[in-house]
Amino acid sequence: MSETIVGIGTRKGLWLARSKDRQEWSLDGPHFLMSEVLSLLFDTRTDPTRLLVGFRSSHWGPSLQHTDDLGATWVEHPEGSIQFPADTDTALKATWQLVADPHDPNVVWAGTEPQGLWRSADRGETFELNRGLWDHPHRPEWGEGFGGGAIHTVLPSPADPDSMLVAMSTGGVYNTTDGGQSWSPGNTGIHAYFMPHDEWPEFGQCVHKVARDSATPTRLYAQNHKGVYRSDDNGVTWTSIEAGLPTNFGMTAVAHPRRGDSVWLVPIASDGERIPPDAQLQLARSDDAGATWRALTTGLPHSWTNVLRDAAGTDTHDQPGLYVGTRNGEVYASTDDGESFSLVASQLPDVLVVRAGTLP
Repeated sequence: MSETIVGIGTRKGLWLARSKDRQEWSLDGPHFLMSEVLSLLFDTRTDPTRLLVGFRSSHWGPSLQHTDDLGATWVEHPEGSIQFPADTDTALKATWQLVADPHDPNVVWAGTEPQGLWRSADRGETFELNRGLWDHPHRPEWGEGFGGGAIHTVLPSPADPDSMLVAMSTGGVYNTTDGGQSWSPGNTGIHAYFMPHDEWPEFGQCVHKVARDSATPTRLYAQNHKGVYRSDDNGVTWTSIEAGLPTNFGMTAVAHPRRGDSVWLVPIASDGERIPPDAQLQLARSDDAGATWRALTTGLPHSWTNVLRDAAGTDTHDQPGLYVGTRNGEVYASTDDGESFSLVASQLPDVLVVRAGTLP
């Protein structure tokens, strides 16, 4: 079997877990000790494999670096790579998302705080702000979620190079079909109970994460602040699929990379009690696009911890691995679609992001 590497970004640095069999793991780190590692991208589209890392130092501020040798050496990007133009009168706070474009092997997308979308044409070395979204008339009314105001989901369409969805807290879902020149809100059907005058607004929803179905590109799954939804029209309209879940609150959503209509969530008891339901760490899986759900707990502990929005991901094996990191510094792996989990690492700092890559 080829080697699997799991990047674990935490409040205090980056660790890399490596395994030949996804059972026994070796741990390398920390890299960027005492920096918050917020975003990771294993870019395997060209040789060599590149790992892009977005992190934030309390002393030096936000930065991007990459490695082409799996952490043996690191390249710091000029001026941090992402710089807001002078006329925006703002500065980068953090890079929350790094995504490979499915149509061009040199293009990387980034989502930032404040709510900016960025495009790189040189594998993440330099970035340009998407002005169509930044200059959108809704932007002055986008708010900040509990973790700040950020674009945390960037989903280029694998079927159409001009189509993309982004999601932010708080602002909701926005779509483009013209390569980012113009953007339209896509929140019809998403409830925003916290809005004082209109609980079904055009925008302003607090989306926590959106995942795209692997077999039907126009199908998406969204975990919101109190609400779980599916869209069958590429994120224009949404229907609730929360029936059968122990709670409608959570932070993350992960689509199965090989099988359509299959998605995992990590339920959280409530927005006021951010612990697992009944203090049992668990995942919920649907194999019928949200019509029914199953609770998955084997190998997961009784726990008072939580899983953040990007602290879950999959690898690219034929039988995909699923990886989940917790706020008490544990990372779990499953090679059977979540039916059972084993421990990858423990006693790490608070896990913020988990991403996996598969090496030859």
